[in-house]
Amino acid sequence: MLEDKIIVRIANSSDVHYAETVTNEMESSAKARGTGIAKRSPEYIAAKIEEGKAVIAVLPDGKWVGFCYIEVWGHEQFVANSGLIVSPEFRKSGIAKKIKQTIFNLSRQKYPSAKIFGLTTGLAVMKINSDLGYEPVTYSELTDDEEFWAGCKSCVNYDILMSKDRKNCMCTAMLYDPVDHYEPAETSDEFKQNSKLYERFMKIKQSKLLGWFRKKETVSGNGNGLKSKSLFHYFLNL
Repeated sequence: MLEDKIIVRIANSSDVHYAETVTNEMESSAKARGTGIAKRSPEYIAAKIEEGKAVIAVLPDGKWVGFCYIEVWGHEQFVANSGLIVSPEFRKSGIAKKIKQTIFNLSRQKYPSAKIFGLTTGLAVMKINSDLGYEPVTYSELTDDEEFWAGCKSCVNYDILMSKDRKNCMCTAMLYDPVDHYEPAETSDEFKQNSKLYERFMKIKQSKLLGWFRKKETVSGNGNGLKSKSLFHYFLNL
């Protein structure tokens, strides 16, 4: 199988030419889902590659398959494994889990004392995170680094985030604490046992937040509503 030939490794300077491909796929994927991501430029991605803070998946012939990178916040107290993206051709092949495992291991190696966190709207990513030992947490347990939250400005949900004083949004926050954490087998088993509840919770949470925000916009007299029509249709289909 083609998937068996995929190489997942730490990116190096010879991979810089993939930077534009990565950012283009990030943007098109977000548009297709009707969700938002913190936009990154090809130059930013190239810098992460040069710094040895990225993982890439490729075929032996050099064809790009997937990518993820490390961001460091709060004076190395927090690490985020950001920008996970897989080429549409290779999605649902299990390669995303391999990329996440590799970037997680790299993060633990580079920053052994840091808490590793992520924000996601996808149940599949929640499952991968649970397999690594992440647990769902409140936003208050994440970094308070202003630069990190500024990165959310390009997300279509940013107005909701700020309306909730950065205490809640469409994403679910997950955290791995190297000092105080359950073993991956425990968090994975818990997720498997409660996956339907997690899915239902996420849908209810997103529905309530969307309804609350739209009501708030109406009451405040702002007729613009949400910025993205695609986001509105996305949540109608939940």
